[in-house]
Amino acid sequence: MEEKRPSVLVQYLDTGFIPKYPSRAGSLARSNQSSIILTFSSATLAKIPSGPYFISSTGALFQPYRLYSDFAGAFTQPLVPAPDGSYAALPAALPGISSPAVGVPSRLYYTKTPSSPLAGVRIGIKDIYDIARVKTGNGNRAYYGLYPPATKNSVPVQRLIDAGAVIVGKMKTSQFANGEVPTADWVDYHSPFNPRGDGYQDPSSSSSGPGAGAASYPWLDLTLGSDTGGSIRGPSQAQGLFGNRPTHGLVDLTGVMPLAPELDTAGFLCRDPAIWTAAAFALYDNLTRSTSYPTRLLTLSIPPSATDPSSAPLTTFIARLSAFLSTTPEPLNLSSTWLTTRPPNTPPSLSVFLNTTYPLLISKQQTRLVRDPFYAAYAALHDGRRPFVDPAPLVRWGFGDTYPASALADAQRNKSVFMEWFNTRVLPPAAAAGAVASNRCSENLLVYSSGQAIGYRNTYRGPPAVPTGFSSGRISVFAEVPDYVVPVGEAAYNSTVTAHEELLPVTVDLLAARGCDGMLFSLVQDLVAAGIVRVPQTGQTIAGGEILLKRGMIGI
Repeated sequence: MEEKRPSVLVQYLDTGFIPKYPSRAGSLARSNQSSIILTFSSATLAKIPSGPYFISSTGALFQPYRLYSDFAGAFTQPLVPAPDGSYAALPAALPGISSPAVGVPSRLYYTKTPSSPLAGVRIGIKDIYDIARVKTGNGNRAYYGLYPPATKNSVPVQRLIDAGAVIVGKMKTSQFANGEVPTADWVDYHSPFNPRGDGYQDPSSSSSGPGAGAASYPWLDLTLGSDTGGSIRGPSQAQGLFGNRPTHGLVDLTGVMPLAPELDTAGFLCRDPAIWTAAAFALYDNLTRSTSYPTRLLTLSIPPSATDPSSAPLTTFIARLSAFLSTTPEPLNLSSTWLTTRPPNTPPSLSVFLNTTYPLLISKQQTRLVRDPFYAAYAALHDGRRPFVDPAPLVRWGFGDTYPASALADAQRNKSVFMEWFNTRVLPPAAAAGAVASNRCSENLLVYSSGQAIGYRNTYRGPPAVPTGFSSGRISVFAEVPDYVVPVGEAAYNSTVTAHEELLPVTVDLLAARGCDGMLFSLVQDLVAAGIVRVPQTGQTIAGGEILLKRGMIGI
């Protein structure tokens, strides 16, 4: 019996153009028709997902990609899938202000399943992660030109692809993932634009492209960044996004440019907490959901009452979080706690003890793992010459060069001493604290805020400095605990750019015991469901609104 061939109704836009199809492609379109019938074998039809298509004169189907302007300057290289499953550069541009075009496929092509929880999720990748057949630039033009395309995906990228994520491009990083500020520090590439407020605020770094893109583009669902000393948290704070520095070591970083392996982590910046959580469970090892929340709430650098517009959202959030957890907030004085409980043979000042720990770790490790082989390969090709490197990495590398090799071991030891002390005294695992609830992961929850980030990109600052010292943002770096940024509101400021009152995000950071990432994801989702935290939108404010650059402008 002859197989009954299934048919597909194909409609085309009424543009005045009438396509002419050969008879073998299906029913011919007449001059007054807006559709044709195509017939396929059952096997072929089963391979064709629902969604929009272009049809060639031979009846072949092609998936269209919608092109969007990268007006925020967040991408280094838009990408599209190649037939073999790898990715290739998208050779397209749109009218705009030096903006490449980013191609985005329809979500209709994808269906989420338990094995593909990220099906159709559009993701941008920070340009320190290898993607097969694509060059990795690390924010440096000489590095991009020197090395061939990657031969395979980095481990984090491969896991996201396996979960169904759709890569739409590589995104800007400050050079070699070192912290940089606009505009003078960014020499090889222009710093991306933070869409919030007046549109001329520092996007923070080093995951600058992922932060600016996630805050600017509704068609971009998720971005993959990295956090060594604050490179996910800083852009998330500056642009009012969800962002996470995970427990250290949750995912293998093979195929990712290192800054300091003892500190490097992979994490996300995004607007939707459900997508954020699904991506984390696809990326990380040994993540466990838990809704048994901490019973003790510690606050750090958060005023007990509102003293200015930027502190009002903080005090409101703490009050509502305390009620949600059925507890009372307890201010934490970390310096005093260290002074009275510090390990033997350590100085009384925490800032003195850890003053050079971070810069020594990143400089000693990156010069060994990245700079030295890069310089050697470049010199071999260019008659002994050195490549250009931005000022910030040079200052940090130079700092490390002034110390003996033994300084690395000293810094590693200081980090370990602090980690053991902090994870015993401040954020111990619930089991260690004698928790009654066996499924509780962390007995304490620590909340801190870095305040409202106001930093104009048109301000001329001094030369980059070595990142010495200790702050709240360094806690998770040394203690290896999860540190999650959550937007809690906005506050007004008087912009020197627009001569107008504008709004910028206010965020908090949530810290829990090491390995309690799954609990923090559940907590954030429950806080959203309870109306305590609102989902941020793209635009001028976290509540939405057209970005100033785009108002009344055509073709952006």
